[in-house]
Amino acid sequence: MNMAGKSLAKDSKEPEKEIEGIEREIKEGHEIKYEAMPKKFSEEELKKEVEKTKEKLDKFKTKLLEKYSFILSIGILPPQAIPKFEEEDNVFEVVPDEKERKKLIHVLVITPEEQFKNFAKIKPEMVKLGKEADSNIWIHLKTPVDVWNYGLDSKYDCLSAVAMSFPVFDKGFLGSLRVAEIHKNLVLQKFEKYVVSYVVGGSVVRGEATKTSDIDVFIIINDTDVKRMHRLELKEKLRNIVYNYVLDAGELAGVKNKLSPQIYILTEFWESVKDANPVIFTFIRDGVPMFDQGTFMPWKSLLKMGKLKPSPEAIEMFMSMGDKTTETVNRRLIDAMIDIYWGAVTPSQALLMLYGLPPPTGKAEIIEVMEEIFVKKEKMLEPRYIKILEKIVKLWRDYEHEKFNEISGKEIDELTKEFQDYTKRLKELKEQIEKRSNQRTVEQFYNDIKNLLQGAFGKKSEEELIKDFENEMIKKGKLPEFYLRILNGVFDAREKFKKGKIMKHEIEDARKNANLLINQLIEYNQRCELVYLDQNKFKLKTKDKVYTLIVTPDEAFILGEKEIKKVMIKEGKIVDSDAKEMAEATAKVLKQEIAVSGKLFEILKKEFGEFELIL
Repeated sequence: MNMAGKSLAKDSKEPEKEIEGIEREIKEGHEIKYEAMPKKFSEEELKKEVEKTKEKLDKFKTKLLEKYSFILSIGILPPQAIPKFEEEDNVFEVVPDEKERKKLIHVLVITPEEQFKNFAKIKPEMVKLGKEADSNIWIHLKTPVDVWNYGLDSKYDCLSAVAMSFPVFDKGFLGSLRVAEIHKNLVLQKFEKYVVSYVVGGSVVRGEATKTSDIDVFIIINDTDVKRMHRLELKEKLRNIVYNYVLDAGELAGVKNKLSPQIYILTEFWESVKDANPVIFTFIRDGVPMFDQGTFMPWKSLLKMGKLKPSPEAIEMFMSMGDKTTETVNRRLIDAMIDIYWGAVTPSQALLMLYGLPPPTGKAEIIEVMEEIFVKKEKMLEPRYIKILEKIVKLWRDYEHEKFNEISGKEIDELTKEFQDYTKRLKELKEQIEKRSNQRTVEQFYNDIKNLLQGAFGKKSEEELIKDFENEMIKKGKLPEFYLRILNGVFDAREKFKKGKIMKHEIEDARKNANLLINQLIEYNQRCELVYLDQNKFKLKTKDKVYTLIVTPDEAFILGEKEIKKVMIKEGKIVDSDAKEMAEATAKVLKQEIAVSGKLFEILKKEFGEFELIL
């Protein structure tokens, strides 16, 4: 199979067969293709010979890498390329007999460029190691620069042979070159007459490619003889085909390197050269052609001779980009300051909401509320964090009022460090708030259930209440056994919380289950004379509305959206009321244990039908 791009494109008329050939070349390697293998071998003998060759090569590779860890790649050259490499390394003089030459296994070893000065010493030592493994191993020692010189000297068949060498060991150089070679062949066989140059650049040319590096390739398309379609249309169509081949090339090459093709049409490329576009100049300077129809190398030579020079207009345009860059940087620094402002204010508002307050909207108000609640009242936050918030908010306000329109990178760095310190502390504060909130929640549903049980069975210990609940409610069939598990779970949750061994989701589950049990106990206690509670405020949920219910010993108040109603328990009726009357009544029983007649629930049920009380 001819791996030279130009010949391949002309000779191959069936892409599928060519792809199969490339794939077979990669998968099978080159061992079984050596003419040294006797034709008379049986299949079994051939397999043994192949395995024997692999063992020798593995042994050679191991010894080679132990001694020279800097080696980039080791590969076996494809048979069709061997004559050129034999001629280059004077193999004919050392092994004049043709039959003996056919037995040779041609191994390509790639080392970093800095080792070139040591080749005179290294190569004999490598040859010696090769002889110890197999007398037929022949070493071709190269650096990446030697390989790229094949492309610069238009020896594309040699460059192709290196690319398609069977990899025995590779740090990424051979794999990168192989995926580019396969992609080049796929592109050329599809539309060679349009391709002016196929050039590789970037990390692979610099010798920095790894097994996962992106491989930069540049493809220049000739649009000068296009008559039936617009040039941009041609570019777009060819671009789609080129990009479709990227995945195919990666799969066929069997590597993780991803190709990054850049497509240029010849006319726009020439305009960029005339305008001295820095990107194009870099591409011409550093790129290595893997295929060229006599266009890229002349440009490269002209650039090297200093004949490609930018016009005065191009110089002026590129110089102006410096001023634009400064403006862009200043704008991005301002954007960073704005991002920091929102990054500090938004979580601060969230914590106030978690605490139970509506989020303040004013810029100054949030500082005052954060300081009043968390520093002065709760003593949960250190004053220095308010200073940080104040600084961030002040910067934003000054920018809004156009007191400044740029900020230095040093100021942004300092502000970022303070912002990170502030947000880290807010996360800790969130945990503190949640812990307090969870404690109140746990204690609340524990006390409410305990008081309801004491209202039903008398003031007894926790163990006695659980026992009475089981005997009177569960065993007598008044409630399903499920509620006994809930009761035990609620009391267990309190103990686990006190020991710090409860998870957030366990608290939430306990709260939900406690509400179920409380509603059942309230319905049960409606048949009892009194219900004892340690709070007097509930949410009363009907089918279509939610009210606030405030309970006193002799009456209760129902708060709607616009009105206040009073439940006169003894008289068994509901009348209009107002905030003043409610305040006077509730002030007398604030934070006291309430004894409520079961008649209250009968009145509410008559008024609203089915309802639910939520703590």
